[in-house]
Amino acid sequence: MEPPISPEFTAEMAKHQIVLDDAVVAHLHDYCNLLWEWNTKLNLTRHTDFEKFVARDLIDSLQLSPLIEPGERVLDVGSGGGVPGMVLAILRPDVNVSLCESVVKKADALQAMCRELRLDVPVYPNRVEDVLGEHQFDVLTARAVGSLAKMLKWLGPHWNAFDRLLAFKGPRWVAERGEARHLGYFTDLQLRQAAKYDMPGTNSQSVILKIWPKEG
Repeated sequence: MEPPISPEFTAEMAKHQIVLDDAVVAHLHDYCNLLWEWNTKLNLTRHTDFEKFVARDLIDSLQLSPLIEPGERVLDVGSGGGVPGMVLAILRPDVNVSLCESVVKKADALQAMCRELRLDVPVYPNRVEDVLGEHQFDVLTARAVGSLAKMLKWLGPHWNAFDRLLAFKGPRWVAERGEARHLGYFTDLQLRQAAKYDMPGTNSQSVILKIWPKEG
């Protein structure tokens, strides 16, 4: 028998005016409980209550969801505790999500969680450069995995393996863009804000940046 949905979870969703199918809510609730259970053994997340999960992790994932087309192949880079990749897989079963986590213990935990949650989500216990050397994707997602300059340095030789990067960033993204441009990482790339939204409980905004190669 599945555990009942926590009233705190439903209250937090109502607070942020989030309405989802009951089965999706139950799946997300199971994910949270499983993640926090694993978090007692490994440092997978700092968001260990429903308030932070909804206000940060779920809202980020919901902002990402409409930017991805049905059937697209998504690789979530540096998945950590599974955000946004595993949450996206729950929200969008019509999308082919894979997770990339180079810390083997964390990757093992993600694999165990996917099995228990019955998610058909491959987990690569490798660096993203190695995964892109062997597999093709439509979209890479990245949240809290490094500055734009660092990410674009890693991904530079591998743009033939994916179409676009969707990167979550906070208010410092403009400075990061400037640094990356100064280092020459945007010579053959273009960038635009694919989403911009308030960070609940703060005076700041988050963005999802779309980065993709220039044509010709």
